[in-house]
Amino acid sequence: MKYALIAFLALVLSVSGQDKKPNIMFIFADDLNFEMLSYLGKTQAKTPNLDKLVHQGAHFTHAYNMGAWGGAVCAASRAMLNSGAYVNRAQKAINEKPHWSELMKDAGYKTYMTGKWHVPGNPRFDIVKDKRGGMPKGSGYDRPKSKEHYETGWKPWDKAEGGFWEGGTHWSEVHANNSIEFIEQAKKDDKPFFMYLAFNATHDPRQAPKDYVDMYPLDKMELPKNYLAEYPYKDDIGCSPSLRDERLAPFPRTEFAVNVHRQEYYAILTFMDKQIGRILDALDASGMRDNTYIIFTADHGLGVGHHGLLGKQNMYDHSMRVPFMITGPGIEAGKKIEQPIYLQDAMATSLDLARADKPDYVEFQSLMPIINGKKTTNVKSVYGKYINWQRMVIKDNWKLIMYPYAKKKLRLYNLAKDPDEMYDQIDNPEYASVVSRLKTEFKALQKQMGDDLDIDNPGDRPKARKKKKK
Repeated sequence: MKYALIAFLALVLSVSGQDKKPNIMFIFADDLNFEMLSYLGKTQAKTPNLDKLVHQGAHFTHAYNMGAWGGAVCAASRAMLNSGAYVNRAQKAINEKPHWSELMKDAGYKTYMTGKWHVPGNPRFDIVKDKRGGMPKGSGYDRPKSKEHYETGWKPWDKAEGGFWEGGTHWSEVHANNSIEFIEQAKKDDKPFFMYLAFNATHDPRQAPKDYVDMYPLDKMELPKNYLAEYPYKDDIGCSPSLRDERLAPFPRTEFAVNVHRQEYYAILTFMDKQIGRILDALDASGMRDNTYIIFTADHGLGVGHHGLLGKQNMYDHSMRVPFMITGPGIEAGKKIEQPIYLQDAMATSLDLARADKPDYVEFQSLMPIINGKKTTNVKSVYGKYINWQRMVIKDNWKLIMYPYAKKKLRLYNLAKDPDEMYDQIDNPEYASVVSRLKTEFKALQKQMGDDLDIDNPGDRPKARKKKKK
């Protein structure tokens, strides 16, 4: 009888353990280009903790953002992420539909948020700690004009003007401190947790402690292969000097200015990576890691000198494509998946992991069937937009970029042969049929996305934002 009781209790514990829903930790960066993970060897950036996540789980190499209806691309990206709606419907859906956090609450989760929000209204989480706005305040425009200007000008470790240093502690460190504090509390809670950890890094002003900046000596910096002093169509695609992101550095760009911006970009990234490592160490120490899924991605990429562009308001991969990885129980370590996805699939994926029904209005898809090898991607062709200045379609390693208001309306790139998008093939008659197919594909995507822009007859030019006085 005694042994029968022990066996029964063991069975009950085993079943209850299997029934317990997994914890879900979502880590979100800002302005993070897909090529910035150091394991790729594409840049000089150092990201040892993010590299560990890549090797511990599944890594999607072609995760895209759909674009934006305004210059604040991060706001559109986050509206899609939290509403589940595609870009042309997310601006309405974020105000009318339940948010991601509310769906997780309904699935039995304790929800926690710290960091950047940049979505209409207040965050709808059980616990919100240090909600931040769209970007830190700070200096850094039209710089550096010269080496002399740099020597006497603003530095990223200067705390006097606030920015990431407002409050006395760097915001990336604050978010890590908050996350670690919650993990300690979650150990005592019976509910599974959903953590939404949104770093403001690597957004400008790209501030970091001096020892992190010193990790990247200016005289050792390397320019992107597709560096340009000036993008030839910038004024006709909404990327003129009046655009906030683009006026961070002088026009035309100089090699020195781009190297300074990339140095600061790498430094704030490496400092964020350090804080992510602290969070992961705390999760390990808590004993909850084995039942926790971790999803890491970013809201979009960034130019920082690619093609003469600094911002994210363009259709090149450096601005549309982001890192994306997921680790957790049952996910094969080191799995590399090259099929295209949208970064906002993270929301539907978490609902799947939480064994929650996905509402009909959530248009993005769970990635678990792809990770488990049960199906291929839902994204047969990738759609992109920036206001009405630009459109994009990617299919079968070809990218067609459309500029409705530029004299040269189309640009064509073979992403397999030309991953840096340096050799425009639009005037090559050999690829006329490719252009025709991509145009047809784009028109089909427009219907799916609710995009009514007539590329050939787009109407009045969008109003360029006026340059604010500094």
